[in-house]
Amino acid sequence: MRDKFSDVVGSPYYVAPEILRKRYGPEADVWSAGVIVYILLSGVPPFWAESEKGIFEQVLLGDLDFSSDPWPSISEGAKDLVRRMLVRDPKRRLTAHEVLCHPWVQVDGVAPDKPLDSAVLSRLKQFSAMNKLKKMALIVIAESLSEEEIAGLKEMFKMMDTDNSGQITFEELKAGLKKVGANLEESEIYDLMQAADIDNSGTIDYAEFIAATLHLNKVEREDHLFAAFSYFDKDGSGYITADELQQACEEFGIKDIRLDEMIREVDQDNDGTIDYNEFVAMMQKGNPIAGGKKSLENSFSIGFREALKL
Repeated sequence: MRDKFSDVVGSPYYVAPEILRKRYGPEADVWSAGVIVYILLSGVPPFWAESEKGIFEQVLLGDLDFSSDPWPSISEGAKDLVRRMLVRDPKRRLTAHEVLCHPWVQVDGVAPDKPLDSAVLSRLKQFSAMNKLKKMALIVIAESLSEEEIAGLKEMFKMMDTDNSGQITFEELKAGLKKVGANLEESEIYDLMQAADIDNSGTIDYAEFIAATLHLNKVEREDHLFAAFSYFDKDGSGYITADELQQACEEFGIKDIRLDEMIREVDQDNDGTIDYNEFVAMMQKGNPIAGGKKSLENSFSIGFREALKL
């Protein structure tokens, strides 16, 4: 006879419907894994609301959204797997073995089984080319985002932070990038580490990781840009001065900075300060067109298959 449990346990976003009904077994783990797949492919949970009660109601009654971006560009195989993992009736839900047999995660199946650039890697590379002010601004924005907006990145951080220390070491970054299909030389990984480690602590903390891997479409929202500018413009004058930039760098633990050079990179009218329009131009410069979900889907399918085998 299979074990049945009756305590309501687990994080609201990942809890299976039968757990809320207080009678569940190992099938609940497949539901939770399905939620994680959904989050990693789309960046948001499949069932969410403003309150815990609202989340539970959505888990019990809500519809799966496969129409909003980026789902139109996600493969039918991935969507089929998620649908079948998130069946509310545990008797009709895929078993762990059936998940591993699904074409999307099968070796030589639908998803290519070869090293592929991932969204995380490509965003880390973009981040490495940014100036210090833009990196700091991205951390300010990242820290203001809701859990739903960064859910996929949070899961990726947890996957890389294998010792749950809250810091990603060089070895953890190397192993994590390999897991998502990135084949890099140690020197290249070291360069990425240096770029993301803004405070030069020798590790990448949670805020640095989220900032470095944030989808840049979130950066271009007016409210996020204005909030980030206001963080640096301490006196609300409409200009970021050298003194204000110095204060911000100290708050971020950044030393050995060249303030004049930082300002000169952004200061288009050469008045020695950075106004809001110049700040926005810096934040939007070099941002790619939204995309890259397909490579993340392909890379993640490989890592997901390996994780289920553990």
